[in-house]
Order: sequence, then C-alpha cells, then structure tokens
Amino acid sequence: MRARLISVGERMPAWVAEGFAEYTKRLSRELPLELVELKLGERGKGRDLVRALEDEGAAMLAAIPRGTQVIALDGRGKVWSSEDLAAQLANWRMAGRDLAFLIGGPDGLAAPALARADQRWSIGALTLPHMLVRLIVAEQLYRAVSLLGNHPYHRA
Repeated sequence: MRARLISVGERMPAWVAEGFAEYTKRLSRELPLELVELKLGERGKGRDLVRALEDEGAAMLAAIPRGTQVIALDGRGKVWSSEDLAAQLANWRMAGRDLAFLIGGPDGLAAPALARADQRWSIGALTLPHMLVRLIVAEQLYRAVSLLGNHPYHRA
C-alpha cells in the first residue's frame, strides 16, 4: 500500500520541507508517502474565487489514481486520536487500496474534491496553515505505523 498527499500550494518553508522529508524517510518501508503539490488557483483583485477553487478541484481530482481510498482533511470531518488513526490505517491495509490524503488551499477544498472523499478527517478545531497540515499528517501517519508495529515512538 502506498499513500499520496495531494495538496494545494507549492514551495513549503524549509523547516516544513525538512520535517516532511524526515517523516517520508521514516515511512518509506511501511507506508511510502508521496507529495503531490498542486498550483494555487489564481486569486486577487479582479480574479474569481469560485473559478480558482474549481481549478484547484479539477487538478486535485486528476491527481487521484483510480481505485484509491480518498481521505479529505476537513475541519468538519471526524476527529481521530492517534490510536483511532492507527485503527483506520489497519482497516485501510486490510482493504488493500492505496491512499490519497487531500489538503486544500487557503479557501479549503473544492466541493467536487470533498464529494470524492471516502472519509473526512479533522485534525482539530484549530485553523492551521495548509503547509503545516502536511507535516502533521506525515507525523501522524508515522505514529500510526509505529503504533501498529509496537514501535516505542508512540508513548501514551
């Protein structure tokens, strides 16, 4: 099983990129994680926000491989503890499908991307920069893998 993190926005700050790279390295055996960065839809004076979201949504849908289990990062989704995420990961492994995690841009996920999601995951009530969410998702996936493998990384 492989995982793909599909995220709107390019050029992570160096500290986020370094952290993300560290967790993808740690995950490489148990759950290879690939980052797919999508171009932010054009915003600003005289630009149509609806069109920007439509463009982001179309690009996101095109980046999802066929047959993939899709999990949208959404503030209105289910809040999972680290143990809950590990149980989800065990279920996803049993299903035998690859995973795609969707992270929207500054205005969230486009409606078609949310509609495509098989599940919605909220990492909490805080509003976080979408670049930071990438790092949190990678770390939590590593923690879930560690929990399933009885690795001492997770100490509760």
